[in-house]
Amino acid sequence: MVAGEASGDMLAAMLLQGLVQRWPQLSSEGIGGSAMANHGFKPLWGYEKLAVRGYVEVLKHYWEIVGIRRQLKARWTQKPPSAFIGVDAPDFNLDLAKHLKAQGVPTIHYVCPSIWAWRPERVETIRQSVDHVLCVFPFETELLERHKIAATYVGHPLAHKIPQVIDREAARNALRIPLDTTLVALLPGSRKSEIDYLALRFLKAAKLMATRQPGLQFILPTLPAFLPAIQAMVQQIGGVPGLQICEGQSHTALAACDVTLIASGTATLEAALFKRPMVIAYNMHALSWQIMRRKKLQPWVGLPNILLQDFAVPELLQDAATPEALADETLQWLAHPEAVRTLQARFEALHNSLKMDTTQLATDAIEKIIAH
Repeated sequence: MVAGEASGDMLAAMLLQGLVQRWPQLSSEGIGGSAMANHGFKPLWGYEKLAVRGYVEVLKHYWEIVGIRRQLKARWTQKPPSAFIGVDAPDFNLDLAKHLKAQGVPTIHYVCPSIWAWRPERVETIRQSVDHVLCVFPFETELLERHKIAATYVGHPLAHKIPQVIDREAARNALRIPLDTTLVALLPGSRKSEIDYLALRFLKAAKLMATRQPGLQFILPTLPAFLPAIQAMVQQIGGVPGLQICEGQSHTALAACDVTLIASGTATLEAALFKRPMVIAYNMHALSWQIMRRKKLQPWVGLPNILLQDFAVPELLQDAATPEALADETLQWLAHPEAVRTLQARFEALHNSLKMDTTQLATDAIEKIIAH
């Protein structure tokens, strides 16, 4: 198995839980993190090695990443596994899967690449590389089957993991935040490049919000590795009133908050399942942005908006993601509770559509692929 970021580690861990129940003697190895390791997974490298986004950013780590993939190809060619499961990270995993498939190893890709959003040319790569795709969104299986790619809709595991009724009071207690406080969650991302490009903007936006609406509190969950950089940014702007930085606990922060300012990615779906209004932001190297925007197929980039086929929540991308604009849009949600209630009803329906017995469905599909 190969998972290339924190969200992939979580998705893979949930899948591993079902696989180990089905095959108690299962051994698994590859690239992953602590959540996967909790289910007996042996990480040959941590997922942090692959957690790089953007064309220019990837170039800085290109040779190391290529070297890791070359070593995995050699290792698993010499000792073929019963199956290879790539968890998201398609740029890395599809090439590795193509090589292993040619060696007769059953190959599975978990989380369909976003061919419905951008890079449609990837369809042919998927067909050549994988025997089966486990899809997390219902419309993806039909799209893949039109291209003669076998697929199973397994639902989104987050829809099962995140409760439909959120215990906001328990989350507030866990974070020691009073119930009568208005709380804004700042989630600038789980990759170093996202911290580099977004965290300072989010902190400046929070400082503006604190000035305009005194008494606001802010919670910023982050990985331990990014803590020093974020603390340095806070000092750089002279502090942010009401800011609490914590290690991990992003789900607790989403459960506790009234609104979130959040980086585009899987976390936006998590926020939708927590029924929280949000402002989605993204910023990257200018060259990476120019390349990516030309390949975009839909007007939306945020998962909640793509799934709802509507600008249900604001998206501020690249030059539009100024601290002033981020602050303005976030405060708009706090000023319009009726709009929040309407959005929450839409997120409730979305949650229902994504809630399946993911572990069972995925394990059943994998068992058939291996047997075949």
